[in-house]
Amino acid sequence: MPDIVTSEDIHRRAADGESRLYVPQEAIITDIARETARRMSVEIVVGEPDSPRPESDSFGERQDGVLRLSEAPAESPPKRDSSSADGVVQKVDRSPFSPQELRNLRAEFPSLQSTVHLANCSQGAQSLRVRRAVEQYMENWRASGMDWDYWVQEVNNAKGEFARLIGAEPDEVAVVGSVSEAVSSVAGAIDYEGERNRILLTEAEFPTVGHVWLAHEKYGAEVDFVPLRDGELLLEDYRRMMDERTAMAAITHVYYQTGYKQDLEAVAEVIHNQGGYVLVDAYQSCGACEIDVKELDIDILTTGNLKYLLGVPGIAFIYVRPELVPELEPADTGWFAQRDPFSFEVKVLDYAETARRLEGGTPPVTAAFAAQAGMQLLQEVGLDRIEQHIDYLSGYCLRGALTRGLQVASPLEVAKKGPTTAVQVPAEESHAIEMALKRRGVVTSARGSMIRIAPHYFNSEADIDIALDELRRLLG
Repeated sequence: MPDIVTSEDIHRRAADGESRLYVPQEAIITDIARETARRMSVEIVVGEPDSPRPESDSFGERQDGVLRLSEAPAESPPKRDSSSADGVVQKVDRSPFSPQELRNLRAEFPSLQSTVHLANCSQGAQSLRVRRAVEQYMENWRASGMDWDYWVQEVNNAKGEFARLIGAEPDEVAVVGSVSEAVSSVAGAIDYEGERNRILLTEAEFPTVGHVWLAHEKYGAEVDFVPLRDGELLLEDYRRMMDERTAMAAITHVYYQTGYKQDLEAVAEVIHNQGGYVLVDAYQSCGACEIDVKELDIDILTTGNLKYLLGVPGIAFIYVRPELVPELEPADTGWFAQRDPFSFEVKVLDYAETARRLEGGTPPVTAAFAAQAGMQLLQEVGLDRIEQHIDYLSGYCLRGALTRGLQVASPLEVAKKGPTTAVQVPAEESHAIEMALKRRGVVTSARGSMIRIAPHYFNSEADIDIALDELRRLLG
């Protein structure tokens, strides 16, 4: 029996024709599980089948930041009209992970014992493996004093892991400190004096992307934005705005605020038909779904490691299509971007012949150790299974939010969204709500007027239920 009882457990018991569900004393029972049990006439019994049954089941309360069963029942939550969730279009009917496998996967993340971590759109949870990788670097530094050959090799190994993750080759990948640095490197590598000086962005970009390209208007860049229409980016607008003067479209894969997800292959085709290049910001998707840059026909893709790639701040990667590399001459450069970094030629600018020409100075060594470990973990679990699990939880979260009467800003069709489900809250209170949830042991991420609930492969239905129950209580 799961340590946390969700509405899915009730549905399974009812489907088996059972009218009682026995749970251990230490179990956590979510509000929606209780309500589902009442609706489906399934009795939740605390204790073993042969043990004396209490007159009624207890309600969950928080003690020391963790939901536990209280001694006395609390007031029942209001009845909800489940028909309000009818608009949700699920993509996956069930998780690929069995309950036991999910428990094993969760054991890699110690914080999950006391915290519901649903802020993966901002920062992934800390795994034992990533922590050991950082400690490995620290111990090597302590023991050797300096070991740059080994450290640089680990940076290259991290580039190799990222390449494997997106279907690329290691030489097609550069490493930098952040996505801001990555986009700046690309923006500074374009010649704006020719006929193609136009850059097409979207209104769904993370602000840093807009800032970088707007800063290049003083060099001749002409920046325009594809509009958001009812929270989506339409192919018709790309077709209308794309022309023969557009050098590049710098676009997000998943909108950081609402989780809206673009069809990259379709957008890339529109851009390429006019001779432009496509730069994809995959920060809100990479590690949560399968991405093959060759199949999608992507020219440049960048992402950092602190979100779904399970790493730490301070490192990001750039994939560059090999045929495009010779055309890029970055002004934002450094010694690691040179053909031979250790020639120490101060009077010679000699770019590397690979994607490495987009790098800068000393690489982020400590973060590379963590990045490599996090990406290896994802590969072992399998990105196809991770995507299925997240898609399942995405639909589960949408239905749960609507059933509770929360206002959802994300697409209701799971195929049109990434991991993030955004719940509308008063903009002036969003940060305070994020902090209040954190005090209750639920880690989410606020952006503007949204509370973002973003699960990863280690999250469960119970995590979603607990977060939504707490959010509903806070919103009254």
